[in-house]
Amino acid sequence: MGSTSDKVSGLANQAAGKVKEGVGKATGDAKLETEGAAQDAKGKVQKGIGDAKGAIKDAVNKNL
Repeated sequence: MGSTSDKVSGLANQAAGKVKEGVGKATGDAKLETEGAAQDAKGKVQKGIGDAKGAIKDAVNKNL
């Protein structure tokens, strides 16, 4: 995946995870709340990978 697609996927996972987590809290569904928190964390990691790829790409392009 490229840096942009990693960032977009990460942000989408974060948003979906936060919604799941909120619904889980509101309904008392601990499993859904936990799944949401895990998906949010996955999204943060994906976005971080995208940010890192972008930074590396920028650094390489500056040195060319």
